[in-house]
Amino acid sequence: MPSKVPEGETRGWIVAIGGAENKENDRRILARFVEVSGGGDADIVVIPTASRLHETGPRYEQLFRELGAARVSVMDFDTRRDCHEAGRLQRLEEASGVFFTGGNQLRLTTLLGGTPVAKVIRARNAHGVTVGGTSAGASILSEHMIAFGDDGASAISGSVRLAPGLGLTNRFVIDQHFRQRDRLGRLLTALAYNPFAIGIGLDEDTAAFIGPDETVEVEGSGGVMIVDASEVSFSSMDAVSEGQPVCLLGLKLHMRVAGATYNLHTRLAQAGSLNVPKE
Repeated sequence: MPSKVPEGETRGWIVAIGGAENKENDRRILARFVEVSGGGDADIVVIPTASRLHETGPRYEQLFRELGAARVSVMDFDTRRDCHEAGRLQRLEEASGVFFTGGNQLRLTTLLGGTPVAKVIRARNAHGVTVGGTSAGASILSEHMIAFGDDGASAISGSVRLAPGLGLTNRFVIDQHFRQRDRLGRLLTALAYNPFAIGIGLDEDTAAFIGPDETVEVEGSGGVMIVDASEVSFSSMDAVSEGQPVCLLGLKLHMRVAGATYNLHTRLAQAGSLNVPKE
């Protein structure tokens, strides 16, 4: 469950990136992650555990240093025993930003889930520390995580498997590489199981920056689809057989690009800086 925000404090930013963010020419997403983690004073811990590639951690370490972070450390985890080491927990306590790289989200949750590391990260986010990730590192941020599922545009019974995520919030379910991998159907299926949550589908090189006031801001070159199932008037999920399409009536869909906003509490979408009269 999300950690309670102490009285007088504000929750830190939650940053979900759809994967394949620009690391060469226009690094606006990673630059903003540094900014909301403290700017020139940012102290960032990179967790590359989802990836099997040894160069992943050092690559992000270099990127964040180039973007002006004061201190960057790579902290990988090979066993659940690693998650109990006092030195690692202390380093996370010191950080102003925690960043999960892409890879396999189930590797992250099976190694970190229910450990002191997961508890510290939730608690630090409740105390104002920024926590974010890209691709698999974005999927794990919420309480309910899409572990895997089938591609396609239709909601299909049994086509998605959910697993517990890191639990920074229970307000949304994230899917990434959204348009590039045709993942609307699996996000709709996840919401058919749990209409309370808001679906956030992230295109590649696109991020949702979720502020302390629960306003989602879009950054990057693609789009973010918001799916609100709170007013669904009918769902056939309980009646159809596995592998059959699901009928969902009353869904709200919003397609947002950089400049648009959405409030997770009020469920109101706004054009934001895009709402500028043409000359």
